[in-house]
Amino acid sequence: MAWRGGCQCGRARYEGMGALPPVYACHCTECRRQSASAFALSMPALRANVRFSGELSAYSRPTDSGTRTDCFFCPHCGTRIYHQSERSPDRVTIKAGTLDEAGTVTAAAHLWVSRKQPWIALDPAVPAFDTQPSDLSSWRNEFGGCGT
Repeated sequence: MAWRGGCQCGRARYEGMGALPPVYACHCTECRRQSASAFALSMPALRANVRFSGELSAYSRPTDSGTRTDCFFCPHCGTRIYHQSERSPDRVTIKAGTLDEAGTVTAAAHLWVSRKQPWIALDPAVPAFDTQPSDLSSWRNEFGGCGT
């Protein structure tokens, strides 16, 4: 099973293998800024399960945890495609809004709800975290987004 996505102009593309990983909504300040919206949809995956094509540029930024994250985007249209933390070089976090079939995903969890916009109402049945799990890598494994 394959899932695909890419940037607005179509020059940067990706294809993931296996089942579509679950998606979470992040309400942190950085995700709101990079998505130019109230939150960003993120989909963690094993780097080995995703093939990227086309030209990508990177922006490196510090995180609240004190590490750095590289943010990859199309240099032609500016669409953010994925992030990769220096903490987890074998994993990527795809920006789920770039999926060709983005309408098929829903948030299976919410992170950084302490920073969410006040007008957003969350489904109480969906797990929500005030910040992020203290061991984000382990949580992502349990969440199912970085399995084989």
